[in-house]
Amino acid sequence: MMKSFTTRSLNIPFPKKDPHNALAMPIYESVAFDFASAEDIAANFRGELPAHVYSRTSNPTVEYFEAKMKALTGAHQVLALTSGMAAISATMLAICKQGDNIISGKNLFGHTLSLFEQSLSAYGIETRFIDTTKLELIEPLIDKNTRAIYFETVTNPQLEISDISQIAELANNHDILLIVDSTITPPSVFSSKALGIHVEVMSTTKFISGGATSFGGMIIDNGIYDWNKNPNCKAFAQKFGKDAFIARLRKNYYRNFGMPMTAHTANYMIAGLDILELRVERCYQNCMKLGEYFQQNPKVTRVDYPGLKGTAYYDLAVKQFNGIPGSVMTFDLGSQEECFRFMNRLQIIRRATNLNDNKSLIIHPYSTIYHEFTEADRQEMGIRPTMMRLSVGIEGAEDLIADIEQALG
Repeated sequence: MMKSFTTRSLNIPFPKKDPHNALAMPIYESVAFDFASAEDIAANFRGELPAHVYSRTSNPTVEYFEAKMKALTGAHQVLALTSGMAAISATMLAICKQGDNIISGKNLFGHTLSLFEQSLSAYGIETRFIDTTKLELIEPLIDKNTRAIYFETVTNPQLEISDISQIAELANNHDILLIVDSTITPPSVFSSKALGIHVEVMSTTKFISGGATSFGGMIIDNGIYDWNKNPNCKAFAQKFGKDAFIARLRKNYYRNFGMPMTAHTANYMIAGLDILELRVERCYQNCMKLGEYFQQNPKVTRVDYPGLKGTAYYDLAVKQFNGIPGSVMTFDLGSQEECFRFMNRLQIIRRATNLNDNKSLIIHPYSTIYHEFTEADRQEMGIRPTMMRLSVGIEGAEDLIADIEQALG
């Protein structure tokens, strides 16, 4: 039994033996696939002969990426999509209909918030926002039309962490689906299944792509939810059993809305998985060194990273993520003007909005990601004009500290 995440990733076999014994999975850019007979292709369409028929429904390279993710996470089924937003959108459309509602953490990735507030609401799906770090606030919002509880493992940029085990117990008591966005905490440090999460969604664009090489998303069904309990999946549950959710996605939203991952993108993701553990560990070590530097620098008025002892969510970070709560941290200077002056003087750290790149990236959330929100909303969400978000990369920590030191003047 291989214990190392990296060893397991490097040794997951192809779904079918490669005729040339290639060590790397080939990129199958073909749109369509040939069948030996009319009877075989008819059997495939009836669901009796598994095979690739058209790359908008399935593809061999994408299938291998899905196989790797399934093996590494211990999931029951997985589905690779065009983006993290596609993963969230497809999930919600599959489990909800007009008149249904979901309960969601209030501090969300901006586009997820927009999806829930604007897009889903236009189809009659209500989102009830709440602080999911306060368990007692969740249960009063549950009613007969509640289909899911949704939150992020670590909020961005607030860096809040909810107690997953407690929320899972609450969800199970009410037969409600529990969905988590784990983009900031990759599978090398986080096991959603072990903590009772039913469905996990993530943007594979971030850590898994291997350094911002391509867009992608993933839906993970851990196989621990009875799909008969969701009215929108019940018919599929009676036909497909535990495979109901992914079957509903593949046969409807994934296929009809054009959400499949491309073969070329899957190739980047496959390569990224093999070095994921190494990158995450390097980023984490850099976070710790930078955190210690910020804590000792009198020009820095505040630093937040749940991996640092003494911070609000450190104990939950240890419990749920093996002490490695991703590689995003925030720190404050005296004013917005000081933040801008500091950012403009950086030479190694890039001014960009992505997360979990190989390069360290910095942004001022108050004036960028959240600039359209009112002042009151920004205060409510913990978005301060003095705060910067730093996504820590794999550069040498001494080089990052030297760059910060010179930029602080």
